[in-house]
Amino acid sequence: VEGVAQVDLKLNKAGAQAVMFSQAGVASPAAMALNIVPVAGSTATMKLTTDVSAPQANGGSFAQQPVITLLDQFGNVNIGDSSTVVTVSKKDTGSWTLTGNTTLTAVAGVISFTDLGATNAAGITGAQLAFDATGLAEITSAVIDLTWPELAAPSIESVTAGNGHIRITWSPVYGTDSYAVYQSTASGVYGAEVATISGSENSYDAVGLINGTAYYFIVKAVNPDGISAASNEVTRTPQVPAPGAPILHSPVASNGIIGLTWDPVKGAIGYTIYQGITSGIYETQVATVSESVYNYDVTGLTNGQSYYFVVKASNPGGESAASNEVSTKPRTSPSAPTGLIAVAGDGEATVTFAVPDSNGGTPITNYEVTASPGNIVTVGATSPITVTGLANATTYSFTVKAINSAGSSVASEVSNSVTPKSSTEVEVTPTPTPPTPTPTPTESPTSTPTSPPSTTAPTATAGSTATATATPSSSMVEVLVNGKVENAGTATISEHNGQTVTTIVVDQAKIEQRIEKEDQNAIITIPVTATSDVIIGELNGQIIKDMEQKQALLIIRTPKGTYTISVAQIDISAISKQFGTDIALQDVKVQISISVPTADALKRIEMLAANEKLTLVAQPLDFTVKVTYAGKTVELTKFNTYVERTIPLADGVDLKKITTGLVLEAGGTFRHVPTQIVAIDGKHFAKIHSLTNSTYFVVQDPQNFKDVATHWAKDIVNEMASRKVINGVGDDLFNPNLEITRAEFAAIIVRGLGLKLESGTTSFTDVKVSDWYNDAVQTAYSYKLINGFEDGTFHPTDKITREQAMSIIAKAMVITDLKTNLPAKEASELLSIYTDANEASDWAKSGIADSLQAGIITGRSGNVLAPQAFITRVEVAAIIQRLLQQSDLI
Repeated sequence: VEGVAQVDLKLNKAGAQAVMFSQAGVASPAAMALNIVPVAGSTATMKLTTDVSAPQANGGSFAQQPVITLLDQFGNVNIGDSSTVVTVSKKDTGSWTLTGNTTLTAVAGVISFTDLGATNAAGITGAQLAFDATGLAEITSAVIDLTWPELAAPSIESVTAGNGHIRITWSPVYGTDSYAVYQSTASGVYGAEVATISGSENSYDAVGLINGTAYYFIVKAVNPDGISAASNEVTRTPQVPAPGAPILHSPVASNGIIGLTWDPVKGAIGYTIYQGITSGIYETQVATVSESVYNYDVTGLTNGQSYYFVVKASNPGGESAASNEVSTKPRTSPSAPTGLIAVAGDGEATVTFAVPDSNGGTPITNYEVTASPGNIVTVGATSPITVTGLANATTYSFTVKAINSAGSSVASEVSNSVTPKSSTEVEVTPTPTPPTPTPTPTESPTSTPTSPPSTTAPTATAGSTATATATPSSSMVEVLVNGKVENAGTATISEHNGQTVTTIVVDQAKIEQRIEKEDQNAIITIPVTATSDVIIGELNGQIIKDMEQKQALLIIRTPKGTYTISVAQIDISAISKQFGTDIALQDVKVQISISVPTADALKRIEMLAANEKLTLVAQPLDFTVKVTYAGKTVELTKFNTYVERTIPLADGVDLKKITTGLVLEAGGTFRHVPTQIVAIDGKHFAKIHSLTNSTYFVVQDPQNFKDVATHWAKDIVNEMASRKVINGVGDDLFNPNLEITRAEFAAIIVRGLGLKLESGTTSFTDVKVSDWYNDAVQTAYSYKLINGFEDGTFHPTDKITREQAMSIIAKAMVITDLKTNLPAKEASELLSIYTDANEASDWAKSGIADSLQAGIITGRSGNVLAPQAFITRVEVAAIIQRLLQQSDLI
């Protein structure tokens, strides 16, 4: 066209590099030739020109790497394409991972992958690659198989032996389908595997093993392509668990001997006794006894020395934790007094003696003088002692015995003989000890020297008599300060409401002078021999304050009973503020009394005992503390710590039966108070511990439940029921395995501690005033035994867990002062021996540790604590008994 040729060419063979053009009828010289170089069109498809092949080893690169060629629509390689991006990925769904550089850009129409590979923990069949580029159809590789990994040997990392079993754990091995576990009783000698474990697990517990036999273990990893080499070999010996800690009872001291007893421990085959002279340090292993022996007498001890003991139970599984610690001093009766000298009087004689060389390891409490003939016995706290009731004109001689808590000494040598005579005709004998000279007045410049007074006692001349005026009975009363006599009391006798009243008023000046010379923790005793219905010890507030600063103990001792109170419990400073400010303490009167109840009160007690089928075994008594100022009186009825009272038991009481003290409450009810039976000078007393003042009476009421007749806790259950701490369920049944509620536990702990019930609305929204347990819950809350839940509820009808019960017991230990006697130990240390300690709530661990350390609660079986398990009636009976025993309250 106008000299220009227009040609439309379609090139189908890229290999033809030249095209010749000519025009018809025109010569074809070379100059007319036209050469054309064809160019491919746009990329239309991809082609896998080199396919992939499997790695030669697991986890390696593909043995043959894929190559992709880009083609135009005619199938020509688009050598001009250097921009298309191709991405390779997994096409199949197998569990393997494609590795390497998976995205490349074409170079002259070609993409060559160089580092693709696969990782797989298991063998894969049908692995396939997919190749994708924007705007192009996906292409795929051939299907290949990936081999299993080569297995490494497992490494056993932990071995734990238990009761008839051994548990092993090992490190996971990559590429494992399963593990073969081998077991043997000979090192290096293994037969077939004893277990096949899934590859997803890495532990095995071999059970049914023989305790005491050593077992060996190896592990091999397995997959379909093979089995690994053996792991390291481990060995352990299964064994029964170490037993729980024993519970030591209160020790019994005698001459150079301390007797120990403890409760049996399940699974123990022996018990080892440890001894020390410092609390918490037991440097001496005393002895080991067999599994059937639950007592041991430690001999060769020094009287008066404090010894501390713990016992550990043992079995092939090891030794238990230490028991609770007990301590006492061995003691014996003292040696006999010496140097007796008797001086006669009118119907009496005064015996002077020297204290024994040895007190037997415990303080001498009194002396017993026996006059012969007649065997007239008089008891006194110190020398000299006056024996009254003697017949004038009869010749007497005397012996003296020293008495301490262990008993009485042998009788001393016999004194000189004396003959009492009437006061109108008395022979005056020289006194064996010189009298104190009369003091000489201080000289003044104008005085005349005075001859010193004679120190020689007057002697009657032969045939003559000295006459004397009869001395009226003295109103002075001896007061003992740490056993030293001080004539610091004045006794008066009166009558009030038909009862005789003896009041002993303590002289402030005399007693203060004595107290100032004493160390801390002084003991002030007002011994009263009068048998009046009411005995009152009266001190002014200043004396009480002085005694409080000495941390003194005040004892009122009468034939009817004894009242022992720490003076700090009176808190005279706080009481005096109720009368006003700037009160002079010497004007405040404190009266501590022991009295026989009124006739009406005695009648109520007798009716109550008859209705409840209780046997009274002692004289009921009232104990009171009253503080008076300017006609206003405040009576102390509640204390912060237990106050001790002793009441003598009636003669002939059966001591094999449980005997306990009760408090008469308003409305004719009663409550238990912790009580011990003690022997003093051959007579038995009820020692009552209580946090309140009131009317006390002592009873026996044996209980025997039919359904615990063969139970391990038979004696415990029957004792606590006889003490009125727990109740049966009717028909002489106890139902020991019944789980207990939180309200029931609160009621039992309140009864066990002897707490006076407090009425009124509680602090818990789910406890109503009409509920039977309202007063018990309110009392437990008042004494900080319970807290309830964060939402203000108590959940009274929920069953109580062991950790909840242990937390309450730990708080009760504060009230009984047991917690202060425990050596400091970390809760984690005490809980570490229990396999389920991690199940204990964090808030409860401290209380659990205290209960365990005190020996009040042990594991349920061996080293299982079971903190979240519910507690049963029989368990509650046992732990309340142990709480009171370990606190020395029963």
